[in-house]
Amino acid sequence: MTAIYSRILGTGSALPERVLTNADLETFVDTSDEWIRARTGIRERHVAAPGETTGDLAHAAAVRALEAAGVKPSEIELIVLGTTTPDIIFPSTACLVQDRLGANGCAAFDVNAACSGFVYALGIADKFIRSGQTRKALVIGAETLTRMVDWSERETCVLFGDGAGAVVLEAASEPGIYATCLHADGGYKDLLYNPVGVSVGFKDEPNHGVRIRMSGREVFKVAVKTLDSLVGETLAAANMRESDIDWLIPHQANLRIIEATAKRLNMSMERVVVTVDQHANTSSGSVPLALDYAVRSGRIQRGQNLLLEAFGGGFTWASALLRY
Repeated sequence: MTAIYSRILGTGSALPERVLTNADLETFVDTSDEWIRARTGIRERHVAAPGETTGDLAHAAAVRALEAAGVKPSEIELIVLGTTTPDIIFPSTACLVQDRLGANGCAAFDVNAACSGFVYALGIADKFIRSGQTRKALVIGAETLTRMVDWSERETCVLFGDGAGAVVLEAASEPGIYATCLHADGGYKDLLYNPVGVSVGFKDEPNHGVRIRMSGREVFKVAVKTLDSLVGETLAAANMRESDIDWLIPHQANLRIIEATAKRLNMSMERVVVTVDQHANTSSGSVPLALDYAVRSGRIQRGQNLLLEAFGGGFTWASALLRY
């Protein structure tokens, strides 16, 4: 029996028009451009306009990915959308995007794995295709994280932005995606979280207490250690070596974490896709945004091997090793 793999046919991304620079933040937050860049590598981020939703950005990214792939919405048999900021509680944002695309009838659902959401969604869609159940799938990562940012909290408000990215997958006889690795450990839940929700209730605070809580130093330490072991696991699962990887496309949260992962792979930063300076941390949107940026700028070429990896609240961590 011939093995089935999934391969990327096309990529797309979308960003809000409004750009908020570090200099802009200096006007209303006790911070500085130098302080932000030294600790994170971030220069600016995009902020969704009033009324602009996660679904709006996801839809725009999906349209561009479908156009790049030359695939009609009616051909899509599965939509998996990674997000931690859905438009509404239900229906899922994937269902809302499905209807706007005109892909009605196929399976569609959201995945909440925080910043690892897109890579989780990619791993799930890959399994659907490998099982023979799906021929073409749309995978999206989209967020409007600035909706839960406390703009007076200087430690966290400088870190996040809004955006979305998407890929179209197709069944193929050759890789494609070599391997995906998905993990989580809820024991770290108190280091990075949002404390409100439907079941536990909301707080009597501005914006109902919907804001990100993070212990930055502890998150950094665990992220570096976890991603280091994840690299080795992914290479072993794909039966590949560090030298086989052409490009590292990491979650865009912090430049120092990205540099530590590149060092583990013995890769120069010239072979690492970095967009954190332009987009900040867009959670599940960051990896597909960086992928689409590198593809459309001509840096990534067909036949090259890419390592995608992400780390997020949960904690969750995930990777995908693939041939573009």
